[in-house]
Amino acid sequence: MFESNHARYASYGTVAALPDDMIDAIWQIIDHDLQGLFPLDNLLTFKLHNHQGTTTFEYVQSDDNQMTLRAGFDTEFGYTPELPETVLAYDDGDSQIILLPSETNDR
Repeated sequence: MFESNHARYASYGTVAALPDDMIDAIWQIIDHDLQGLFPLDNLLTFKLHNHQGTTTFEYVQSDDNQMTLRAGFDTEFGYTPELPETVLAYDDGDSQIILLPSETNDR
């Protein structure tokens, strides 16, 4: 899952809500900080938090045993309340997309 040689996209809602550099940062976190360190499911969840005026991406993963894994990644991106609270990354095996929870069929 989430191999960097697969096609990658960002949904319309994501592009409207996040600057391009922040979208790129999510892919970098997946490739350089999560890949190989954590077993990745096909759906990843990132919470966006305000950390002293900058944005922290918090990777959140829950397993079948009700255990929750969290890993925070501080960035230099300024935080604004207009940012989405949650961003998802989905891998269907052929391509990958970053999208907002409101854009899933799981509403």
